[in-house]
Amino acid sequence: MPGRKIVTMPGDGIGKVVLPEAVRVLDAVGFEAEYVHADIGWEFWVKEGNPLPQRTLDLLTEHRLGLFGAITSKPKTEADRELSRELKDKGHVYYSPIVGLRQHFNLDICLRPCRTFKGNPLNFVRKAADGGTEEPVVDVAIFRQNTEGLYAGVEWTDPPPEVRKALETHPKMAAFKDVPGPDLAVSTRIFTRGACRRIVEAAFEYARKKGYRSVTVCEKPNVIRETSGMMLETARTVQKDYPDIELWNTNIDAQMMWLTKNPEDYGAIVSGNMFGDIVSDGFAGLVGGLGFACSGNIGETCAIFEPTHGSAPKYENLDPPIVNPMAMILSACMMLDHVGETDKAARIRGAIAAVIEEGKVRTYDMMKLPGGPDVIKQGAATTTQVTDAVIANL
Repeated sequence: MPGRKIVTMPGDGIGKVVLPEAVRVLDAVGFEAEYVHADIGWEFWVKEGNPLPQRTLDLLTEHRLGLFGAITSKPKTEADRELSRELKDKGHVYYSPIVGLRQHFNLDICLRPCRTFKGNPLNFVRKAADGGTEEPVVDVAIFRQNTEGLYAGVEWTDPPPEVRKALETHPKMAAFKDVPGPDLAVSTRIFTRGACRRIVEAAFEYARKKGYRSVTVCEKPNVIRETSGMMLETARTVQKDYPDIELWNTNIDAQMMWLTKNPEDYGAIVSGNMFGDIVSDGFAGLVGGLGFACSGNIGETCAIFEPTHGSAPKYENLDPPIVNPMAMILSACMMLDHVGETDKAARIRGAIAAVIEEGKVRTYDMMKLPGGPDVIKQGAATTTQVTDAVIANL
């Protein structure tokens, strides 16, 4: 579709390295678009007191489609310390810009597919019953509720009197009634039935489309009875419209054990924000780690696609760059799927699969080397060489 515009937000650290590589692949596969740069990240917190400038929100409001690299987030004390001197003590509060994007545009569905590529030396391997080894095929899609839960940002240290008074109407708060306000921190976990239903329905639709036999609610309803209980109750209601797909229920702690015992059994998994973050990283570890972990933040009117890895600033300025661009390229594939360019997405995934199976071009993580400038001498491919290999295989 000529004329489509994509808002590109490299962000921090290696985001600035991997995002241009994904654009190179999109160009090579014949995707026609104009890429519009947008400012986001730590640099703009330090200089402007806002890591998510209004001008970036305006671009996304206009174009509704984005590619995002990576972000640096630091604890409150460090963030305050690094703020420019002229901005200190003026009420600026650091808040993760990617979380801000999710909430501003109600990007409530976070989809994180985790799939093995044949020949990846980082794939999960387990001992077989006969004493040998086996490598299960993992094909899991985690649906993480993106805007609520523990990441909604409704929290206090030293809650104001009216908040504390309201909390103390709950009998369980009696255990904390004598704790001084400055010593009491509260983070709320908020679920709404509408948001639960939307993400559960998305998971069931995806399972039907992909031929998965199950959708698993991965929460903790035996302990966190109200919020996890709402998610599970909603899933049981939705499942009645999908009788061909089983509904499973696992606790997050047990799931982290089972994912290394029988990961091939799972299809779509649905979780709230925190547990979805945890379980998606767990499954990513089975398919090569965060260098292969892609994701989409999807709302009804806007979508932003990003790798789930961090900004890894120590690798940003290495020349040549050594980081693995696969997660970013796979995130671009998710964007292509989202806009209906499924054939181009399939071609790129096929090219990635060919590069990995051939095994001649591997980044340092695929060679199980500690990261650093010396890995090139040890045979590791550069970031650019990996992208070149993918393009050559299109």
